[in-house]
Amino acid sequence: MANPSLLILAGDGIGPEVMAEVKKIIRWFDAKRGITFDVSEDLVGGCAYDAHGTPLTDATMAKAQSVDAVLLGAVGGPKYDKLDFSVKPERGLLRLRKEMDLFSNLRPAQCFDALADFSSLKKEVVAGLDIVIVRELTSGVYFGEPRGIFTEGNERVGINTQRYTESEIARVARSAFELARKRNNKVCSMEKANVMESGILWREVVQEIHDKEYPDVELSHMYADAGAMQLCRWPKQFDVIVTDNLFGDLLSDMAAMLTGSLGMLPSASLGLPMSNGRPKALYEPVHGSAPDIAGQGKANPIACILSFAMALRYSFNLGDDATRVETAVEKVLADGVRTADLMGPAGGTPVTTSQMGDAVIAALDASL
Repeated sequence: MANPSLLILAGDGIGPEVMAEVKKIIRWFDAKRGITFDVSEDLVGGCAYDAHGTPLTDATMAKAQSVDAVLLGAVGGPKYDKLDFSVKPERGLLRLRKEMDLFSNLRPAQCFDALADFSSLKKEVVAGLDIVIVRELTSGVYFGEPRGIFTEGNERVGINTQRYTESEIARVARSAFELARKRNNKVCSMEKANVMESGILWREVVQEIHDKEYPDVELSHMYADAGAMQLCRWPKQFDVIVTDNLFGDLLSDMAAMLTGSLGMLPSASLGLPMSNGRPKALYEPVHGSAPDIAGQGKANPIACILSFAMALRYSFNLGDDATRVETAVEKVLADGVRTADLMGPAGGTPVTTSQMGDAVIAALDASL
């Protein structure tokens, strides 16, 4: 049987630094667990534009379509701000999501006990938090047509179109319900049905899918602005939240900060199964390229490491090994090992990006 295949697209800014720590863990699995991945690497984002004049080449796109999973670092940076919109680094990521049809974006927000004091909310509000936001990723206002900046009379007008079909809503709803069945069997769907027709359709379709296919799952509906308020008031009332592309973007970043640092949060973007039964998948940390600290050894690699753990679970059916990685991260944090973004009033042992990766490897060794 062929080894599982993994395409690494480290990207820009801190992407290559945090990805270097994931490569250590991939090598550890080969050496210590006998699990070997066929790993290839390529360019995406600003570095791809620098090399090829495009944020994602057709060849790289084809490679992403052929592997079992893609692991991405981060894209973008201020040096690319003045590029035409069509070749900005972020367009490479959007193309990957769109052409791989990665419609279901899973963004866990878990607050490790060792970091409960890092949240801007009270410790008792966030301690033990473990929720997942399922964001529709390939439709909605980010992709709807018409779009653009046009001239009307004597002024410019910017237009983006919020558009959803029943089938697009139904498939992401199913993704959320299936996930909930593996967790606490509870889904909250968020939209703006009070002011948006797309929200009305969203609520109707989610309810229909629930009633016909998942009546065993507890379903509630909430307006997205109220959901944002409730995430800040008492986030532990939620388990799985399903929402559209725009609201999912906003709500997942809010949920990320409940945990204390964007440097901690992974994500998985999943599509339909391939011929081998594995879903098309892209895994990436929620954080950006952080060009202000790139190359300084300050970046936190944990979000990228946990993204690899999600790949182990969802793409390679290695749930026990995913838990092994997650437990190693939890132990390192409990031991007080801290990158710069995690240094708070309680102090800790300050480490570089590479040293954090080494600490996770040491914890993995101790797990054997």
